Amino acid sequence: MIVEGKQLQSIWLDDEDKGLVRIIDQRYLPFQLVTEELRTPEETYRAIQEMHVRGAPLIGVTAALGMYLALMNIPYDIIPNTYIRQTANYLKSARPTAVNLGYAVDLVQDAISSARSIKEKTTKALEEAKKLMNSETENCRNIGLNGLPLIRQISEAKKGEPVNILTHCNAGWLACVDYGTATAPIYMAHDQGIKVHVWIDETRPRNQGAKLTAWELAQHGVPCTLITDNAGGHLMQQGMVDIVLVGSDRTSISGDVTNKIGTYLKALAAKDNKVPFYAALPSSSIDWGSARGSKDIVIEERDKNEVRYTEGLHNGKIKKILITGENIPVSNPGFDVTPSGLVTGLITERGICKASEKDIKHLFPEKT
Repeated sequence: MIVEGKQLQSIWLDDEDKGLVRIIDQRYLPFQLVTEELRTPEETYRAIQEMHVRGAPLIGVTAALGMYLALMNIPYDIIPNTYIRQTANYLKSARPTAVNLGYAVDLVQDAISSARSIKEKTTKALEEAKKLMNSETENCRNIGLNGLPLIRQISEAKKGEPVNILTHCNAGWLACVDYGTATAPIYMAHDQGIKVHVWIDETRPRNQGAKLTAWELAQHGVPCTLITDNAGGHLMQQGMVDIVLVGSDRTSISGDVTNKIGTYLKALAAKDNKVPFYAALPSSSIDWGSARGSKDIVIEERDKNEVRYTEGLHNGKIKKILITGENIPVSNPGFDVTPSGLVTGLITERGICKASEKDIKHLFPEKT
């Protein structure tokens, strides 16, 4: 996507150093564009766990490259297969909710399982990680192409007046490798001259909407307005939202959508106000196992200080500010589950389907 007039993506391999992966450290946005170097699985784990990178597709790609880095740095005094298995479990434990993490690590493990030497395993790991990076980028591009007609239809019905889109958290290219999921149709509509306007939820407590979505949309020139998380329902009541587009960290085979905390409330408001509610996601974010609904999905409980403190720019430096009593008990679930009955449809790389097991499997018959 476009940043300061240049093409950029969220993660890339260094052109000259084979043992170096570069990422955008998203903790510094929107105040500073900082890149970070990853050379080891430990650095990769920390980048995922501490949210230097975040977003389901990007987490998966980062973990896949972390497996490659592990092989690049494998100690000579250990048993290779044991080390690979331990590293895989270690990376998977970084964040429990996003299904892409385990999916990506397993892809690399399968790809290298038949290789006989460390050198061959390393080569195959890199090939598989690159393949995943390219496929996730292409998946997001296709999500954009498949979601674009939804925006075009609304635009035509409004006779060219701006299409008002509400989104939650960050499901943009910063959460993927490029294009994004929920933002991919928005970027494509904007680039084709369709007038769009995006309402951006701030997304407390980490403010991914305020910090990341607002930054990347503004960089690309997409008209947008930041709102408080609690304003979405009011805007829908006033007829100021035409469609809700969100991403997904894990969608169950039955169509329940796990996404950043607060998504469920937006879906309830959308249902009550007859506003279409779509989740955009690649098939790598679908849990093809037995998980169904909130009882079967592990919801990440994050650091309580994310709620106790807010973060911003003060005198040119990023600082944390305490906003409540230090001893106040805090609960900080990172995600919630939107039941399939509240979801108008799922926008995937193969098309749009209803949020149901039957329709999901119809799009992806090879998964049955």
